Amino acid sequence: MELRKKVLVVVGPRMFREFLSSMLETKKDLNVVDQVFDGIEAIESVKKHKPDLLLLDLFLPRYSGISVLNSVRDVYPDMKIMVLTDYKSDQYVLEAFEAGANGYCIKDSSRDEMLVAVESVIAGQTFICPGIADEVVQGYLCGRKKIKENSEWDTITQREREVLKLLAEGYRNREIGAMLHISSKTVEKHRSNIMNKLGLHNIAALTTFAIEHGLLTGTCNSFLIPDISTSPRRHKSRSIVRVASAN
Repeated sequence: MELRKKVLVVVGPRMFREFLSSMLETKKDLNVVDQVFDGIEAIESVKKHKPDLLLLDLFLPRYSGISVLNSVRDVYPDMKIMVLTDYKSDQYVLEAFEAGANGYCIKDSSRDEMLVAVESVIAGQTFICPGIADEVVQGYLCGRKKIKENSEWDTITQREREVLKLLAEGYRNREIGAMLHISSKTVEKHRSNIMNKLGLHNIAALTTFAIEHGLLTGTCNSFLIPDISTSPRRHKSRSIVRVASAN
């Protein structure tokens, strides 16, 4: 008897995550082993369950989907990973595949299309939603636009993006260092490098930049890491107040 494929669902919001899990459980060859919506929890769950397929949102609290992708791909090069997100931009599609995604599907896809995407990726095929594929290929062939334009965003390293996201979410240097396993001084150095590269001078400007580039959606999630005692005051950005999320 063939073992059921283990699936880890790291997608928001909660209602969509539960719908997706229920849909997958209707397939006799699939077994949803866990559901989470947090970048660090996602990596911990991958280590615990070692799923055959990871369904991954790009925009997560603490670690972004791209950061999770890079971390997982380094340790589990053969794991199948499909991005499931709201975003159709070429930038996100290309970043996901460059980080090691096997598929890219949009959340408003039909139930049947999502199942086809899952089955294709598990079978070892690369999947891109037809609408996205048409847009990317047409733009490239017709020369109407570059698939990936160089910008100030491209000067920011992956580690700097992780630090930028956490700064914009309202975390302080000590907390960020604990999450990323680096010192507070290293966090401060990354922060300084980011500001210099972007020509920004305060946290409010960094937060605005993070929102504009999809690291935040305008509301932050109240996820804290273990063994770090913080007061509510510490979880406020100058331009965004961090509020509890239903995700």
